[in-house]
Amino acid sequence: MKTLAAYTNPIPLSLNEIKEALTHGQSLANMNLQGIDLSQMDLSFANLSSAILIGINGQGTNFQGADLRGADLRGADLKSANLTNVDLQGSYLHRAQLQGCLLSAAKLESAKLQLALYDSLTVWPEGYDYRNSGAVGPYANLGGVFLNTANLRGADLRYANLRGAYLSGADLTGANLEGAALSGATLQGAFLTGAYLRGARLIGTELQGADLRGADLTEVSWEQLQSIAGADFTRAQGLSESDLVCLCSRPSQELGTWNSFTRSNTATSLGCS
Repeated sequence: MKTLAAYTNPIPLSLNEIKEALTHGQSLANMNLQGIDLSQMDLSFANLSSAILIGINGQGTNFQGADLRGADLRGADLKSANLTNVDLQGSYLHRAQLQGCLLSAAKLESAKLQLALYDSLTVWPEGYDYRNSGAVGPYANLGGVFLNTANLRGADLRYANLRGAYLSGADLTGANLEGAALSGATLQGAFLTGAYLRGARLIGTELQGADLRGADLTEVSWEQLQSIAGADFTRAQGLSESDLVCLCSRPSQELGTWNSFTRSNTATSLGCS
């Protein structure tokens, strides 16, 4: 077998080479494992410090006790992975998927978690301030964050603080935004098809061209909206009579605007007379 020192080029290792290295107890530090399917593998206590793990499939992978200091895990799929007691100091987890991930006793000092996705099943280290880490999930503090065109399909954003957030063109199809604070947020051209917005606060929000078809809008706060020009409310659920009065009293120019994606105008989608 070649020693891993021979792999100094940027070409990622193959899965067989990784398994062979692990069998022989070799370190994978600094190695390029970009995009490799490592799902369900046992990488417990492996040395992956400073390894390139961009976009790996690590679903259900056991990393328990592994050394991932300085590792590049941008865009990695780590759903339901076991990262218990893992050293992630200085690692890059930008846009990583951490839904259902076990991070008990993980070392996350100076780890970069901006826009990483988590959910209610993600287990964080005791005392870790994940709400202010820059990660995206329930109760996250994301006021003023730039999420334009972000892929947040099905994301769990219950009770998240998204005040003043920039979400133009973001894909929030089927996302759970129950109780989310979206006051002053920009949702221009956002895709909210089938989203769950029950109890969300949309005070002063920009909804121009937003796709709200089939969304649950029960008890949403609509005060002082910036614009709903071209917003499509077709088959939206939970709109009360007072909601419809509020929305249908918007300027005729807004109500008569067509949504460039759905080809429906706002007045028709709301059933305004």
